[in-house]
Amino acid sequence: MMNYTMTEAANPSLEKGIIKLNPETASYVLAKYTFSNAIASSVKLGTWELSLEKIIDSIEHISEDLKKNANVKMTRDEVLQKTGEILALRHVINLSSDLLDTPDFYWDRELLENIYLATCNHLAVGKRTKIVNEKLSHCLELMDLISTHLSTEHGARLEWIIIILIAIEICFEVLHLLERKYGGFAFLDPTEENSAQT
Repeated sequence: MMNYTMTEAANPSLEKGIIKLNPETASYVLAKYTFSNAIASSVKLGTWELSLEKIIDSIEHISEDLKKNANVKMTRDEVLQKTGEILALRHVINLSSDLLDTPDFYWDRELLENIYLATCNHLAVGKRTKIVNEKLSHCLELMDLISTHLSTEHGARLEWIIIILIAIEICFEVLHLLERKYGGFAFLDPTEENSAQT
């Protein structure tokens, strides 16, 4: 939580978590905007941190499943959907926001830029963004591992299906070969069985 106080100093400042503003200066409104902008960035990051925690909670069981019996209780579609959620959150944080750099508004306003950076630093926006990105990378690595595992399992099932089909084809070919060589199988022909009984 941040507090603010009025001051007679010419320039706005942030000292020990207290915002100091002078309503008599020309930069008063812009200074309020700058502090608000930095605080808003922290709040936005907080909502994204909460979204990330929900994603982590939803995939937490995967590590336990892998540790116990390597039986992953997720389909390929679920893995793809979860990967999409993670990538969408990463996109919002890194590309659709100003968390990684200073907004263009402050480039030619050095005093306001210093206030913005000091406020973001006080709220640990940079450190929190770095931690969020590290967690997102870990989640993506886990999803990539699961996707590879499921693809390998799917490939193994397909190989077994092909092997079984080849074995069935070989059995039919052997039967056809024996039929051509010995003229057929009497036990497979019901008409011959009926004539033997009469």
